[in-house]
Amino acid sequence: MLTISQLAAYAGVTVRAVRHYHAKGLLPEPERDHSGYRRYDADAVVALIRIRTLAEAGVPLSRVQELLDADEDAFAAAVEDIDRRLRAEIRERQRHRERIALLAAGDSLALPPEVVAYVQRLRDVGVPEEMVAAERDAWILVAAQLPEQMPLYMEAKNTQLDDPGVLQMYRDIAEVVTWDAEDPRLDAMADRVTAELESAPDEAWDGDQLPDELAELLDAVFLDKVPGARRILRRLEHNGWTGWTNTRRITTPT
Repeated sequence: MLTISQLAAYAGVTVRAVRHYHAKGLLPEPERDHSGYRRYDADAVVALIRIRTLAEAGVPLSRVQELLDADEDAFAAAVEDIDRRLRAEIRERQRHRERIALLAAGDSLALPPEVVAYVQRLRDVGVPEEMVAAERDAWILVAAQLPEQMPLYMEAKNTQLDDPGVLQMYRDIAEVVTWDAEDPRLDAMADRVTAELESAPDEAWDGDQLPDELAELLDAVFLDKVPGARRILRRLEHNGWTGWTNTRRITTPT
């Protein structure tokens, strides 16, 4: 016989969930034994696993008992009905996401004016919209953490945009997003980034360094969104540079 904690562990749910299913009448609550504890048998474990499985599949708790009691035909009909409801909910949530996307497209919603101007400058000089959106979202994160630093960062970024080579690099990176993780062109791209780093004075790249924790967060987005990101970073390290958001020269190139 099992305690409520052991029952929950066997079924992969929390004790709170067990009590919730008791309250909903889905799982019978046994009488307390002479020690004052409720004890559960194997049938309770099986019943709880079935309840959990239905709940995780999106079945409303109000209909779980109906499905537990249903014969094969009634079960199939009920599942089809629930599936229709879930598809309708998914469509509704997708509409919500589309509305949120339209809201997020407004650059000024979460950005200070100097960043809005910088993002518009990216568009004006021909940087692809995918790259502009990525820059905008990154600066939303930065502005939320370091609002007082934004004028300094934007001064540095605008200085970089005065360099035609940097502009071309932005356009190239937008293309890289579509390449496979081990596309050999990634090495050539990383070499071009290296050339830009090497040709610019150190202060052009070091003057806008972000706190390491924030830089790691932005680097994680780069690694997650760009299939070839890891190969690019490996090549940059081979060329004597480390990092993406905070790009730094390393003492001894590998």
